[in-house]
Amino acid sequence: MDEETVDVSVAFDDIEELWAPKIAAELNGQHVKLARLEGTFDWHRHEEGDELFYVLDGELRIEFRDRPDATLTENQLRAVPAGVEHRPVAEEEVRVMLFEPAGTRNTGNVETEKTSEVERL
Repeated sequence: MDEETVDVSVAFDDIEELWAPKIAAELNGQHVKLARLEGTFDWHRHEEGDELFYVLDGELRIEFRDRPDATLTENQLRAVPAGVEHRPVAEEEVRVMLFEPAGTRNTGNVETEKTSEVERL
């Protein structure tokens, strides 16, 4: 495997911390991130850009304050528009791929114990 090829299933084995996305690739000012999620995340929003959740394994509920919640299962995706307050919830572990502008903080507009620095795989 060359350094630009990412085997997603192998990459998840290297991700130990929940709610701490890792950068798998970068293109056109966007980061493609992989994350393991379990439990309830913090309410937040990303003012500067949309965020896309693509579920690779498991079930993810995205709660919204101003619209109906969305439940995503394997091979489903959902874009959350910039500025929309949301909170991901995973009753059991979920593996997701995220697409968002480079430099986007995982907790968006809030600083919490789940805020993490984004690192490369």
